[in-house]
Amino acid sequence: MSDAEAGARAGTGDVSFDRAQPWDAELVSLRNVLIALSVVFWAGVMLYTKFYPMPRAQFGVAFLGGILILYIVTELMAMSDGDGNGHLLADLKSAYGPGNRVDAALLSLSAIDVLATTVYMSVNFQALYVERAGRALPHEYVMAAVFSVVMVYLTWRSFGGTFVAVVLLGFGYGYFGMYAPGPLQHGGLGVERILRTVVVSVDGFFGFLTQLVAAWIALFLLYAGFLKAYGAFDLIMRLAFRSAKYIDSGIAQTAVLSSAVIGSVNGSQTANAGMTGSFTIPLMKRNGVKPETAGAIEAVASTAGQVLPPVMGAGAFIMASLITGVTYVDVIIAGIIPAVILSLTIFVAVHYVAAPQLDDTDASKLLGDKMPRSEFASESLKYGIPLAVLIYKLGVEQVTVGTAALWTTGAMLLTGMLFPVIHSAVGDADETVVESLKRTTWETLDGAREGVVVLAPVTIILAAINGVVDILTATGVPTAISLTLLDLSGGVLLIAAILSMIICIILGLGMPTTASYTIVALLVAPTLISQFFLPEFAGHFFVFYAAILAGLTPPIATCVAVACGIAGANFWRSCWEAIKLSAPLFILPFTFVYHPEVVSAEFNQLSLTSGGFALFGAIAMIHGINYRFVFGDVVTITSRISFFVAGVLAMVYPSRVVQTAAVLLVIAMYVLQSFAGRPDPVGVLTRTLGLSSGGGVPGTEQPDRE
Repeated sequence: MSDAEAGARAGTGDVSFDRAQPWDAELVSLRNVLIALSVVFWAGVMLYTKFYPMPRAQFGVAFLGGILILYIVTELMAMSDGDGNGHLLADLKSAYGPGNRVDAALLSLSAIDVLATTVYMSVNFQALYVERAGRALPHEYVMAAVFSVVMVYLTWRSFGGTFVAVVLLGFGYGYFGMYAPGPLQHGGLGVERILRTVVVSVDGFFGFLTQLVAAWIALFLLYAGFLKAYGAFDLIMRLAFRSAKYIDSGIAQTAVLSSAVIGSVNGSQTANAGMTGSFTIPLMKRNGVKPETAGAIEAVASTAGQVLPPVMGAGAFIMASLITGVTYVDVIIAGIIPAVILSLTIFVAVHYVAAPQLDDTDASKLLGDKMPRSEFASESLKYGIPLAVLIYKLGVEQVTVGTAALWTTGAMLLTGMLFPVIHSAVGDADETVVESLKRTTWETLDGAREGVVVLAPVTIILAAINGVVDILTATGVPTAISLTLLDLSGGVLLIAAILSMIICIILGLGMPTTASYTIVALLVAPTLISQFFLPEFAGHFFVFYAAILAGLTPPIATCVAVACGIAGANFWRSCWEAIKLSAPLFILPFTFVYHPEVVSAEFNQLSLTSGGFALFGAIAMIHGINYRFVFGDVVTITSRISFFVAGVLAMVYPSRVVQTAAVLLVIAMYVLQSFAGRPDPVGVLTRTLGLSSGGGVPGTEQPDRE
């Protein structure tokens, strides 16, 4: 079942992600061939993580080759008539049938080239990486050129023309740099230099980002695959509904909670909006939320998920590898306060906007079936134990990220298979022990396939980005950007930060979180850190938060575009609603600039105080933008501007005196609004102060309204 069909079911109140199961396929099917290859692939990743039998660079070659071949098999499976569930020969016949022949031929040739390149570079690794570093044999240039074309083609299949244009622009800039304007001009890189940079040197496509995915990120995505296969997304939805039934905007809050949590491990706000939005958007519309509002809520929630620890859309792993002297745990701690600020702010904004639109505010009735408390507790424990293992391994034992991922994945594998069998053994399930064991075994195997499906596009785009970044580094463009920022800003930090945000948004257009953050972290963050003396965490979190804004910022706003497409809403109206809901997100990066303690690797009085001011200011902004005032136009506009400006000052201004004054101003305006916005403000005031027992001015007695 497609995501859209799942969303249609969601609109009827059935809280479930319908997952195609491997036992629905023929035993000898393309789907099960992919499962078998996936199991072999993950076994290799686990063995490397446990024993480290080869250099990371050499493993990166094998890893990239393996995942590219699995991606090609996945694409062939999608092209078959039965989505890979029919007999293998029938699947292959339909995949290579009319209408698919060109694509199938290109994929087959790509697989052959990937396999040949991987084998050659693995066998000759020592010669390429050490003995002949900086030079190559003639046939190796041919190999590199063909592999580069294959990488561009697979990137296009995975992410479309926009990102391929970025890759080609990077290659073109490397070669035609002598024609670039101003400080971006360079002498130009020859074809051989470019091919050595992206392939032959075992860098570029095989560089540190690909190696980072292989050593750190891959097993976390296998963990995500197991979560989906074992039904964790169903539990997340149930948790969202159970939590949301206590507030008036609860139905809309399910989108915030579920989309943010799932999006935190997804790695792409746009893809997450398509996946969870197919469920949450029809649900909100069915209960009275306007299409533009529903699409905006989903887009903002999916974007917020990208900054939630402990995964941060996989950006946390990259940040830990880029900042010298910090650990992954340090990054997670640094990300907690801003994530709390953003999450609570969006919660308030969604409440303001959605509550008046909802026809029915009772979210509990939307649960299609009632899960018993004991089963709910057992399911929570099944997924909670692996998470506890992750926290213990990273926080207490302080093992490497890869080792922690290995333990976490192993724990998920154990609980995912063991808990259902135990339920069957004690008679709490409708299936026998043998049936339960069969089902969980198939779910485990399919989880390996799900892990590959999630991992492949992440690896492809990071490998492509690594190639582009290495070319740009060879041209000296980071230095050019640094000089340009200094020149345009005149050395003024605020102007430099504004320009940096604009650059980050432009560079992040159409990209998943990992790719957009990597580019801006390597091209923009160094300038803020070295030239404007921002702490490293502040510089990196600034560009990280700024880059994800691309998904919400028109005219591209890919995340909003996907969400409003599902909602059937107007794009520009949805963008406006999304900006209103997420306005503090555009200001929060500047908090990191002027109050870097908010993103420090430790909690202390200073960081918590600054975080408190930022949270208060963010909520004040949301109140000014989204609250439904009952005044006339002039007073309403004045109130909105006053709340907004005071909120920005409370979030960003360097002086505690000014921040405190802004907070007091917000409190005073809120008190005045609370009294003046009622039918009998004088009576309310006198009763509040205890000056009257009769209820105010005669003739104005009316019930208070909120």
